Amino acid sequence: MKAALGGPLAAIQFLTRIPVPGARLDGVTLAQAAPSFPLVGALLGLAAGGIDVLLRSHLSALAAAGGTVLFLVAITGGLHEDGLADTADGLGGARSPERALAIMRDSRIGSYGAIALSFSILVRCVLIAALPRQATFAYLIAAETLSRWSVLPLAYFLPSARGSGAAAGQGARLARSLSPAALMAGTVLAVAVTIAALHSASALPWVVCLATCLVSGLYFRRRIGGVTGDCFGATIQLVAAAVYVCGAWR
Repeated sequence: MKAALGGPLAAIQFLTRIPVPGARLDGVTLAQAAPSFPLVGALLGLAAGGIDVLLRSHLSALAAAGGTVLFLVAITGGLHEDGLADTADGLGGARSPERALAIMRDSRIGSYGAIALSFSILVRCVLIAALPRQATFAYLIAAETLSRWSVLPLAYFLPSARGSGAAAGQGARLARSLSPAALMAGTVLAVAVTIAALHSASALPWVVCLATCLVSGLYFRRRIGGVTGDCFGATIQLVAAAVYVCGAWR
């Protein structure tokens, strides 16, 4: 039982601020945890959906969406927002891959990062508020699930932009470490969750998710030669917003 729960528990510890005693995060267990990333996303979506339902009973749709996004930022410790900001600073403020990677490692936030971070939070709040009330819960689940799934194909197909070893960081160590079985298992899980949430409407979110992963993956490969943990975080943010667009589009 402990071995079976090791992957999901490690995924929870890696993707959230929820303490998981006994879950080890090294290169092996993180690769084993990756198929459970969509499951963690689904659980976050369920919790966010419940918060949105509660808040919309007392607040405007936009205020409720703000509270929902704040919850997601808090429970993940701003992990993916930090990745987006670092990626925007590095890729927006440097020409060479070496300089871009150096900027991405800098803990200080620059103008590109601040703009990307502000825009991400604003867009998600507006899009969640624009979702039809009866569909908001389902799209929160789908967006959080697909956004965490996006890590899997990027990690499977792209190398680490920082090489290997401890200096590469936890996220980058996922690069090229997933087996085909792990990618398939995570994909089957994500498909099952999104179909359960959106039924026939799940096709379009999958299309935009795949397109976002493809475009971002090609861009990361061209600019810095692969992916880093920050690239994963940035793609998670982009995919979530793209899925919300699917539900808010009139």
